[in-house]
Amino acid sequence: MATIKDVAAKAGVSPAAVSRILNKDITLSVSEDTRKRVLEAAEQLHYHKNRTVSKKNFQLGIVQWFSAEQEMQDSYYLLIRKGIEDFCKRNSVSIIRTFKSDTNYTETLKNVDGLVCIGKFSKREVRQFIAICKNTVFLDMTVNDYEITTVTMDFRQAVTIALDHLTGLGHERIAFLGGQEYVGGEKIRDERKHAYTSYMKKHKLDDKTFLREGEFNTASGYQMMTDLLRAEQLPTAVFAASDAIAFGAMKAIQEKGLSVPEDISVVGFNDTEMGAYTSPALTTIHAPAYDMGQHGANLSYVASNLSITTPLKVKIPCYLVKRESCCACRK
Repeated sequence: MATIKDVAAKAGVSPAAVSRILNKDITLSVSEDTRKRVLEAAEQLHYHKNRTVSKKNFQLGIVQWFSAEQEMQDSYYLLIRKGIEDFCKRNSVSIIRTFKSDTNYTETLKNVDGLVCIGKFSKREVRQFIAICKNTVFLDMTVNDYEITTVTMDFRQAVTIALDHLTGLGHERIAFLGGQEYVGGEKIRDERKHAYTSYMKKHKLDDKTFLREGEFNTASGYQMMTDLLRAEQLPTAVFAASDAIAFGAMKAIQEKGLSVPEDISVVGFNDTEMGAYTSPALTTIHAPAYDMGQHGANLSYVASNLSITTPLKVKIPCYLVKRESCCACRK
């Protein structure tokens, strides 16, 4: 049976133009000849508009790797979900929301038209989701399979911006405080850590002495920084892989009787709301989590409506938010 792509090919226009013409979009500026050509092509191919999924009956499934309780403690993933849900609300898209911790959560998703998976999943789970719905988008997870659509932050670009800022202030002994995550018993590669080690090696700086990995929370940030502060040689700056880690690191530094940023500068990652209210206010990398959710929902929605099957690998740029937690290195 004919699809929008078939009509577009016959009429010599884009699938998007076909969709808007057949839906009588009055905002579309197109000649009467083109409009007539599209309508004739649709008629000749016996194309029926109701074969596409309209916004009124499109159903989007959302899977979150965090539990509901964990999500409330992590504004990053909360913002991603909020972005998805706001997009759906504006476009009259119905939502089925599940958590990986839910019993038989895959059964709930069987009839969705699109699926957005937030967080980290095992290879087995990835295959399981694709089997449920081919129109699946993974957010905040790199999937090497080029047949799968993913949207991630550009971690290498983000880390480079943070380290350029610190080295530009004269810092050379720069610590990295990160977190370790596991799915299906396998450790997940943290692109921030690898970007850090690459950058430090490239600039002939020590990439091992000041590197610590724990968990993505404030308590772990405090513990990792406390461990660093026991050493004879201290870092002059810290790059934390999350704001939560940075908050813990700042507390440890201040309890040691040292000052942020005069003794040790600190840069976080995520740009959570709390960062603007710490003392001193935290310099951080803004990761547009809300926008990631919007993009993920839109990719699934548009792919379904326009019968697009080509996968995408999207990297969202981040930027530095300069506040008071960094200053020039005191030689």
